[in-house]
Amino acid sequence: MTQPTSRAAWLHGRTALLIAFAFSVMADPVSSVAYAIEAALRALDGNLALLLPAMAAVVAVVGLVVASYHQLVARFPEGGGSAAAAGGAFGEGFSFIPMGALVVDFVLTISISVSAGSSAIISYLPALAPHRLGLALGLLLIVAGLMWFGHLGRAVFALLTIVFVGTAVAVLLPVPGMPAVDPAPVVGLTHGAPLAVALAFPVAMALATGIEAPSSAIAQLAQLDDAGRRSFGRWALWLTLGIVGTLTLALTAAVVRLGIQVPHEDTTLVAELARAADGHGLFAAFQATTALLLLSAASSSFQAGPGLLKALARSEHGASRHGVLPAVLGRTNAHHVPMVGVGVFLVASAVVVMLAGARDQSLVLFYAVSVFVSFLMGLLAMARFSHLDRRPGWVALNLVAAVAVAFTLVSNLMRPAALGSLAATAVVAGGLYWAWVRAGRPRGAALAVAEAEAGEAQQDDAADALPAPEPSQDAEPVAARAHRGRR
Repeated sequence: MTQPTSRAAWLHGRTALLIAFAFSVMADPVSSVAYAIEAALRALDGNLALLLPAMAAVVAVVGLVVASYHQLVARFPEGGGSAAAAGGAFGEGFSFIPMGALVVDFVLTISISVSAGSSAIISYLPALAPHRLGLALGLLLIVAGLMWFGHLGRAVFALLTIVFVGTAVAVLLPVPGMPAVDPAPVVGLTHGAPLAVALAFPVAMALATGIEAPSSAIAQLAQLDDAGRRSFGRWALWLTLGIVGTLTLALTAAVVRLGIQVPHEDTTLVAELARAADGHGLFAAFQATTALLLLSAASSSFQAGPGLLKALARSEHGASRHGVLPAVLGRTNAHHVPMVGVGVFLVASAVVVMLAGARDQSLVLFYAVSVFVSFLMGLLAMARFSHLDRRPGWVALNLVAAVAVAFTLVSNLMRPAALGSLAATAVVAGGLYWAWVRAGRPRGAALAVAEAEAGEAQQDDAADALPAPEPSQDAEPVAARAHRGRR
């Protein structure tokens, strides 16, 4: 009976680890529904009839990206995401383009998450509206301050995501039985309806942020071999698409059905949906879970951003020896947290929040730009790999996804606000590249993202969730393999 019992325990542990991993890495895109749908409606000038087509276009583009990252995870089961792919396909220097994009994305994720969190609180407590900026900065300080005590584990992020999804479903349940409001008819082709959707959906592509997370976060799963990480990464990608896509379209359909208009400045679209759908108790629960999930997304970026800087830093503490950035960024406190890096992201995010007045709908105009630079590099890299492997079907899929992402970028850049995000990406990527060249082009820098995630696993309270039935011959730490080169 020992063998079946051991096997059952292993399977239960594997299932628990998959759930914890998948729902933790989707915390960012799931939290994005709090502002992405409203951003699309504002870009459509409140035209509810066009809202569902716009969000459907968003989900379709996310699906293309996920399909290509399904392939990327298969090729890079040790993690690293688009940075590893770009470095492997075009040369290590190109990996700093997606790395620069990720650094900017982490800053913007922190900024928009605490701003949207303050909006969720103000929607429930309107008396706090005059103190919006102070509230957002206070939330920012709390999240950054909690980093001193160590990283939150996968289980915490997963729990918050599951609770939010459950609360959102509870909000949606009574909607089919409520009186429907017919939206204004869709304007004809001659009045530019397709163009309106095409120009609106890039703003709502904020929903796609975090989609890349499984491809890099699999480096945390040191207890799995390559096949296990590959499987978990793919499951997480498709679960993220399924849950985020279904939740987004369901909330959008509910907004359209109930005829909820662009909200005033002291509330949000999803808050008004929750208010209309049910009583005070559910509304309070929905706002609380929304705020907590948004703050967990900020916390996740506070972990990933400083972790990346640490992996690129000169350090006598830890596995990284790349020497690209100053050693101070690699020093950690007693809880293994690189607090100087946390301070860098705290200051940068505070500046962004203050410039935007803690308005998440202002920040969303900057948001879905830098991450799409990272997507584009990853997709082009996979197209090159597919071509070298003589797989024309994958080449076609990668290029179609790259064209969709490039269109999103170009459409966003028609808005002056997005130029700032792109400029910041160029500055950070250029600075990292210059530092790399100055340091003598040390090898292995392309896998700094994977090293950062692997380092996070050392403090993850869910790391022991999977009991292994036997030692794996492929259990070499990712951070060590980063220095061996690539086949």
